[in-house]
Amino acid sequence: MLKWLVAAIIIIPAVEMWGIIRMGHLIGGWPTFGLILLTGFAGAQLAKSEGRKAYIDVQTQLQSGRPPGHAMLNGICVLAGGLLLLMPGFFSDIVGVTLLLPITRPFYRVVMLRWLEKKLRNGSFVMRRR
Repeated sequence: MLKWLVAAIIIIPAVEMWGIIRMGHLIGGWPTFGLILLTGFAGAQLAKSEGRKAYIDVQTQLQSGRPPGHAMLNGICVLAGGLLLLMPGFFSDIVGVTLLLPITRPFYRVVMLRWLEKKLRNGSFVMRRR
């Protein structure tokens, strides 16, 4: 696990820098900088509105006595998407936007559900009460 984390810390910023440099060569430095700022601000607004919707969904399901499983996973997707959009870089922005859009979010929800089920079955993910 540690080697994957170290690899991600090295590889992801390198790929993002390559993308920024490549885009700078294609459209110029200032337009690239403006595009990075634009995606950051637009992403923050989208994350704010989608986060509000996810929060309301969780509250509604809790008040009606249902477990808020999908709504919580939606909230996690929105949080991750918002964080990715705040990072400078185009590849993280693409993943961040797809995490925020309601059309593509179910794909990530299914992936997270399968991962959680696998961890729970293996016994490597344990939930404890305090």
